[in-house]
Amino acid sequence: MNEANSVEALLEEARLVAAMPPPEERLRLREAAGFSRAHFAATVGVGRQTIANWETGVSDPTPPARYPYLRILKGLAEIYPAPPAPAAPPAPPANSEEIAALYTGTPTMPPQLPGPVPAALAGLETLRGPDGRAIEGDPGPCVRCGVETTYQSTDGRPLHSGALCQPITPAPPTRGLEATAPAPAVPAPTPAVPAPAPAAPDPAVVSPVAARVPTRPQRRSKSAERAEADLMGLIRGAVEHEAERAGGDEDATLKALIGRAIPDVMHLFNETRATARYEYTAYPALPDILHKPSKKDPDQIWEARPAYNNPAYSMRAPERDIKVTALDVNAAYLSALKVWLPIGKLEHSTGMDGVGPKRSGVHLITPAEWAHPHLPDPLGDRDTPGALWITDATLRLLLRLSGPKWALTEAPTVHESWTSGATENFLDALRKLLVAARSEAIAAGDRLTLEYVKAMYSKFVSTMGESVHNREMVRPDWMHLIHSQAYALHCGRAYKAHQAGLDIVALKHTDELHVTGDWRQVFTEGRGVSELKVKQGDGKTAGEYLVGKVGG
Repeated sequence: MNEANSVEALLEEARLVAAMPPPEERLRLREAAGFSRAHFAATVGVGRQTIANWETGVSDPTPPARYPYLRILKGLAEIYPAPPAPAAPPAPPANSEEIAALYTGTPTMPPQLPGPVPAALAGLETLRGPDGRAIEGDPGPCVRCGVETTYQSTDGRPLHSGALCQPITPAPPTRGLEATAPAPAVPAPTPAVPAPAPAAPDPAVVSPVAARVPTRPQRRSKSAERAEADLMGLIRGAVEHEAERAGGDEDATLKALIGRAIPDVMHLFNETRATARYEYTAYPALPDILHKPSKKDPDQIWEARPAYNNPAYSMRAPERDIKVTALDVNAAYLSALKVWLPIGKLEHSTGMDGVGPKRSGVHLITPAEWAHPHLPDPLGDRDTPGALWITDATLRLLLRLSGPKWALTEAPTVHESWTSGATENFLDALRKLLVAARSEAIAAGDRLTLEYVKAMYSKFVSTMGESVHNREMVRPDWMHLIHSQAYALHCGRAYKAHQAGLDIVALKHTDELHVTGDWRQVFTEGRGVSELKVKQGDGKTAGEYLVGKVGG
């Protein structure tokens, strides 16, 4: 009997192996069912990366996990049969005007309402990176079924991946659009330590794509809250452990915490990625432009770091009677973790072909002239004319400033690019965790935790490139993008202040903004990540001083 059972089991496995679906079908079935790779991995007893390898064709399932994996796929194939062969996807934007319209928030097509699927939508495909994985973006109502999704179609509209679309039935004429509208989201429960309330969106730095998508309250599951609470416990536990080891010596404790900041933040990063829907490559093949020519040579990517002083003001003017306030930006690099990051393999393109609101990377451009000496140049203090390599974060800022809302400059000329499909939310879970830990430390007056968190996010950014201090990740493209995003956000604050009637006296680094006038009418004062405070130094108020007008 046992022998017969063994033979039958072996034959059953052979039947399943003979019907093994190809890697792309394995991916489709999992996404159709809405399962994460972590869920699959836990069920069949392998790691998440193993599931990723099976879905991308890097490897094929092997015993003992192969049998349960194949049984799952067989069952899902019965529930979610393969859709008919799709028609050719719509052509991408054909010229720079159409692409610029996407960046500046001008729709190039009317929004689609939920309802029966028109023939024009039947052939749409989900946007996927070069590795075949679906790419996520900002949430919006699916053009096929109206239910909110973070996946996008190849032409940039929200579209469910695989067979996740809800069945669409024509509504009775008397019920109107309410019958097909998605149910309102349940507001998230109040966290134990609330993060500071965000300031009003800055029109110079808000994502133009996000601006077109209706904002909705975000649902947070109890498991997500428990996961964040567990990670917050790891942060508190590290501080308590080092304080105990140092016998209460605060300086020694802080030194130990800063020393372990890199491995600790990488652990938090991996934990916040545990339930992610897509994978990333820690050691990708990158183009030469993203590698330093040598250790002594500078990076080839221009990050547009601000170093601006308004020529109309001077400390040496005969009459120094204009009061200037030096403002300090809180946690600039922490805010910059919300940036469009390339997830797939970087691909080379020429002209505007590699530019799009759902793509990111680096671009070779020739910038237009900046003719506003009273405002900081979005490209920083660069003196050398001609073409230069910039990141997508800088290009997005230039395209916004060249749009009809600002009209401060002409659009740059894009010569070539290295880009891939991208997401703005890749580091968002880590960012929110560190923001919550920072807020808790400020509320408790806990200097140790505050400095520990600062060391984690600053070292995370500075060592994710080619660094001997962090061997877990080599992503110089991400490092340049985060740096550039911090500088772009900083320039955005200056333009916002100028629009409100303040004069910009200086803009430096990522966190220093000098203005005249009542700045509290423009910015919220405080220590939160969306707030500004008067700069302090040497125990005295160093944030207020007098200057004079030059030549007037």
